[in-house]
Amino acid sequence: MISDRSLPAKGPKTPANFGDDRGDLTFWTADTGPVTDPSKWANVTRAVFQKRLITAAGTFPDLDPATQNSEDQHHVAFFIHGFNNKWSQEAARYQKICDSLFTEPGSLGECIMYDWPSLGNALGYLPDREHARDCAGDLADVLSSLYEYMRAQQMAGAEDPANACKAKVSILAHSMGNYLLEKAMALVWTRKNQPLLMSLVNQLLMIAADVDNDLFKSGETVQQSDGDAIANLTYRVTALYSGKDPVLGLSAGLKHFGKRRLGRSGIDHDFPVPDNVWDVDCSRFFISETVQNFPFGVHSAYFEVPTTIKLIRELLRGVDRTVLVTEGLAPAPLAKAQAV
Repeated sequence: MISDRSLPAKGPKTPANFGDDRGDLTFWTADTGPVTDPSKWANVTRAVFQKRLITAAGTFPDLDPATQNSEDQHHVAFFIHGFNNKWSQEAARYQKICDSLFTEPGSLGECIMYDWPSLGNALGYLPDREHARDCAGDLADVLSSLYEYMRAQQMAGAEDPANACKAKVSILAHSMGNYLLEKAMALVWTRKNQPLLMSLVNQLLMIAADVDNDLFKSGETVQQSDGDAIANLTYRVTALYSGKDPVLGLSAGLKHFGKRRLGRSGIDHDFPVPDNVWDVDCSRFFISETVQNFPFGVHSAYFEVPTTIKLIRELLRGVDRTVLVTEGLAPAPLAKAQAV
């Protein structure tokens, strides 16, 4: 876990004592679960965290070109939580994601929770948004370091294939966590002189994203926008959305002069869309029989409903969008959407 939450001035340095304000960026490891138990987490230095992550990724299996392809490659994935989450709630969702996707058999690799100071109450929406923006620099520092490491490994792999990375990087961002990621990716792209030829992230899943739905309106042109940064630093971007999400309906009314939310309305197809960006309407998966506290539970149901969990797994693996539609894992695009 990487955390931006404040710690108490005195007392044990455990997540049980994390505050609602932004603190120094700290790094944590848990050798055993459950990760919802604060006592399982140990505070480590950034260098130790990086070393342990590199060691863990080094144990990922090599791909057998005769029987496997890139879909079988393991991940180092980041989970970025959303609005109105105390640490205990974040940890429970992180545990659910790890149990569903990053636990043997069938583990996709390693998952890291990026913890930022959400207030954990419904009245804290606007302060949470400010916290998300404030934490973008710290997340950008983490992603920038990862970018430099991957670039070095890419060069080493070109000289000797035995040195190639065994892992691909993916991100699952939920709700307002997407706003934090948007601002962080823009910073990384600017710091790296807006690269167009190297991806930092293989698969980005923007789940119930609390960002403007015209984020990618530049299309295939480059206008130095936040959407350009995300599209150019990512191999594929998938926005999972549902019109049944009342939480994001409230979000649209609080700000942005009524601009619709990506996680509620999908991509605004009145604008051109980059070829590596698409959206999936998950509304058909969310009914009162599958979602607790329907319809308010829809906002987080992506991590609970078996059909969406399976879809998330296949998206992370990198299964082609045409295959996902053909096999019924994702619905066909709406009439106004880009062709599959």
